[in-house]
Amino acid sequence: MAENSILLAAVSILSASQQIYFALKVGKARLKYKILPPAVTGLPEFERMFRAQLNCVEFYPIFLITFWMAGWYFNQVSATVLGLLYMYARHRYFQGYSEDAAKRMPPFRVSLGILALLAVLGALGIANSFLDEYLDIDAAKKLRRPF
Repeated sequence: MAENSILLAAVSILSASQQIYFALKVGKARLKYKILPPAVTGLPEFERMFRAQLNCVEFYPIFLITFWMAGWYFNQVSATVLGLLYMYARHRYFQGYSEDAAKRMPPFRVSLGILALLAVLGALGIANSFLDEYLDIDAAKKLRRPF
């Protein structure tokens, strides 16, 4: 199965690297603003960056699960494209939130939309696999037939 999931694996490594990048940015901000752990409050500049990173961490498991399910059960290429778009939206979210809290909303909405789409694609793929495996109905094949 690993050879069939190379695109999913590549995006997963990139997204993990993105999470590391966000954490490093917060670490540098801690040094810059002299905020020692475990403190999470200080200047608004630090608090915005910390909150942006924490929000990205909170959504990361949801991203990974929906991304892999959409890739395995629906289509790897579609999931890969959506995964890369999600990462771009999260990068814009992190940048925007770090600068000004109001700038976080447009990329946040985009990332939520992508997560919803990944979840729907994953659910459709899982439903089709279930129907095919247990009821011998290949819904995807039936939908591809010309009317």
